[in-house]
Amino acid sequence: MSDSVSTGFGRLRAMTPARVRLDAAAGPTPLGALLDFQEAHAGARDAIHARPDWDALAAALAPLATIRVQSQAVERSIYLRRPDLGRRLAEPVDLPRAGHPLVVVVGDGLSAPALAHAAPVIAALRPALPELDATPVILAEGARVALGDDIARRMGAAMCLMLIGERPGLSVSDSLGAYLTADPAPGTRDSARNCVSNIHRMGGLSPEAAAARIAWLIGAARKLGRTGVALKDESGTRPAGVLAP
Repeated sequence: MSDSVSTGFGRLRAMTPARVRLDAAAGPTPLGALLDFQEAHAGARDAIHARPDWDALAAALAPLATIRVQSQAVERSIYLRRPDLGRRLAEPVDLPRAGHPLVVVVGDGLSAPALAHAAPVIAALRPALPELDATPVILAEGARVALGDDIARRMGAAMCLMLIGERPGLSVSDSLGAYLTADPAPGTRDSARNCVSNIHRMGGLSPEAAAARIAWLIGAARKLGRTGVALKDESGTRPAGVLAP
């Protein structure tokens, strides 16, 4: 490997925690790199198969009320094989239908450890969205993103914010994603959602920064009447809820 190439990859490695390059032609994989990869792979598998501590999460969300629900993917093995069942609520379920302007759903998704960031995100949202204090947070086990659509429809909510564990990688296994959907209903396409991803404290978006971006998107979506491809995230350049002319 030439010095120029080596220097170039060194600069890239300094910019990201991702594995930029292992030069197989230079010889056997270094033991340290191999062990690091195995540890990261094990962490990703653990994140997928772990079960959240829902009681601890409910306590962290206090004084907000919470309601527990379950998707039709009642076992983790089923959840991984049948994504469609993770989009449907298991029956019976009793959700209050009060016409809330916004319902927040916290789902385990593909990373239980990611839910450690959910309570800080919601806490940071509360000053900007006082209506959250009057709306129970839904804690959903075996959840896919679209499960929030069914929940919001049953509650008569105008908008759904789904906070869900993202698919873990070999750099980060506890990343949280936030999906905002206006007029949610079963069958809503992903193109009708806005996503704020990579929420974690190890070089990702902090819960506080994520909450600021989410609050902007909610304000903008309410003005526009839509989310998804019609709504461009300009939270870094415009005041909350102000759209481009």
